[in-house]
Amino acid sequence: MKAYITLFAFFLSVQAIAQTKAWSGDLVTVPEKTNYQKTSTYAEVMTFIEAVQKKSPLVHLEYMGTSKEGKQIPVVVLANPKITNPQEAVASGKPVMYIQGNIHAGEVEGKEVVQMLMRDILLGDKKYLLDNQIILFAPIYNTDSNDKMKKGRRRSQEDSPVEVGIRANSQGWDLNRDGIKMEALETQGLIQNVLLKWDPEMLVDLHTTNGTWHGYGVTYAPSYHYAGEKAPYDFTWDKMFPAIVKAADAKYNVKLGPYGYHSTRNGWPPKSIITYNHHPRYIVNQMGLRNKVGILSEAFAHDRFYERIIGTYAFVAEILEYTHKYGRKMAAINAKAEANAIKNVIKNAGEISKGVRFKKVPLDKKIANYRTYDYIASTDEEGNQRMLRTGQIIEVPNVDNYSKFEATVSATLPRGYFLPQSMEAIVNHLKKHGVEVTQLQESKTAVGEVFVVDSLFKARRPFEGHVMATAHGKYQSQTRTFNAGDYWVDMAQPLTNLIFYMLEPESDDGLVTWNFFDSYFENNGLDRQSVEYPVFKYYSIE
Repeated sequence: MKAYITLFAFFLSVQAIAQTKAWSGDLVTVPEKTNYQKTSTYAEVMTFIEAVQKKSPLVHLEYMGTSKEGKQIPVVVLANPKITNPQEAVASGKPVMYIQGNIHAGEVEGKEVVQMLMRDILLGDKKYLLDNQIILFAPIYNTDSNDKMKKGRRRSQEDSPVEVGIRANSQGWDLNRDGIKMEALETQGLIQNVLLKWDPEMLVDLHTTNGTWHGYGVTYAPSYHYAGEKAPYDFTWDKMFPAIVKAADAKYNVKLGPYGYHSTRNGWPPKSIITYNHHPRYIVNQMGLRNKVGILSEAFAHDRFYERIIGTYAFVAEILEYTHKYGRKMAAINAKAEANAIKNVIKNAGEISKGVRFKKVPLDKKIANYRTYDYIASTDEEGNQRMLRTGQIIEVPNVDNYSKFEATVSATLPRGYFLPQSMEAIVNHLKKHGVEVTQLQESKTAVGEVFVVDSLFKARRPFEGHVMATAHGKYQSQTRTFNAGDYWVDMAQPLTNLIFYMLEPESDDGLVTWNFFDSYFENNGLDRQSVEYPVFKYYSIE
C-alpha cells in the first residue's frame, strides 16, 4: 500500500508540471527526450532558447559575458510587454527577478528547470506570472564546464543523469566562492551586467546538495544578513519561505526544508543541523549586503534526476508565484533597507560597531519536526559499531538550526574611507563591484583611525588559488590630510555594507582575506616591523 501511495504522489507531481497541450519537438528538453538519462549541452540550451524566441514576442536575449572558451553566457529577459533594457524595466514599474542555474556544472536540474519554466511562462499556462514582474533567467551560467561531461562525476547523484560536467569553471575557479575576489569572467559578467545593470530585487541560485540524507526534495537558505540589513532576510525567512513550503507541498507534493548538514558521528537521532558559512564570497549572501533578497536552492542529491527536476521546478515556480503577488512589496522592503543603511552611516558613524568576524550559533526557534532518513546501529564482525541508513523517513522533534551568526570581532562603523593614489588597483576592484569612488581634486583633512598591522596570519593550505590571510593589529586615532589624486569612499551610498565588509582589515571575507594587500605588506617589511594598513577610516572631515 505504501508503494502505491508513493507512486500516486509521484504522478501528482508530474501532472502539476505537465501542460495540457503537446509541445513541438524543439520545445522538449533533453531530459524529457531521453527519459531523464541525459542533460543539455550548451548548444542544446542555446537551440532551445532560439526556439522559444521564435514562438514568443515576449523574449529578449542578451549575454552577461563571454567565457574563457568563447561561449556567450545567455540571459533571457521575459516581460509582458517585451522589455529590452533596464530603462524600460524601470519605466514599467515592475520589479526584476533573477534566477540562475548551472553555477556548478555537475548540478544540472536548475539548468533544465529554467528551460521548462521559460517554456511554461511564455507558451504555456503561466503567462500571468509576467503581469507584475520581469523575470531574468540564466539557465547555463557555467557554460564551459557544462560540456566536460563524464560518468561518475557526482557519486551522490548515483549516475542520474549518466553524465554531467565539472564543478569549477574553465579558469579553475569555483564560481560560488568568487563573489568578493571576482576573478572569474562569469562573476564579472554577473555582477556588472546583471546585478548592476538590471538591479534585480531577488537572486535565486540553483544547486544540488553533496550528500546529506535529509528527508526533503529541496532545501533552502536565505541571504545571511549579519553584516547587512535585517529586513530583506526577515521577509525571506518569515514570510516567503513558509508560504512557499506550504504551496509546494500542496501543489506538487514536494517537501521543502531548511538547508543544513547533520552527521551520525554526533549521535542519533540528530539534535542539530548546520548551514554553510555567512561569507559574501557566496553570491546569495552577497545579495544581503546589496540590500536585496537572495535564495539558495539545493535539490536532494540522492533523488533520481526526474525527482530533482520536479522538486526544483516546484520551488522555483512557487517563488515566482509569490513574487507575482508580493514582488512590489519586496522591492519596497529592499528600498527601505538601502535607505536605512545609508541613514545609519550618516547618523551613527563613529558611534556604533558592526561585526566583521562571526561564529555559527543556533536560531532561537528550533525546527519543530525535522525530516530525515533514519539510521540504525549495527556491530560488524570485528566488534565495531556502525550506523546503517534505512529506507524510512522519520521526523525528529526540536532540532537546533545552526544558521545564525554571532559576531566574534567587531569594528567601528566609519563615515567613509580614504585610500592613497597608489591604491588604484584596489579602487578599480571596488568600482567593478559598483562602489562609488571619488578621486580628490583638492586636499581634504579627516579625523579617524588607522589600523596598524602587527602580523598577517596565512592559512596552511591554499583555497581557490589563494592563501587566506588574517590581519592582527590595533587601531590608532589619527588626523590625516589627503591630497589631489587620492581616493575618497563616502559610505553614504547603497553598497555601504558591502564596502564595510570588503575594506575592514579584520573582516573574515574582505580584500585583506583574499590577498589584495599582500604585496603592499611585503614591500613595506611586515615580516620585520608593524605596517599601517593603507586604508584610512574616517569619522569626520574638517
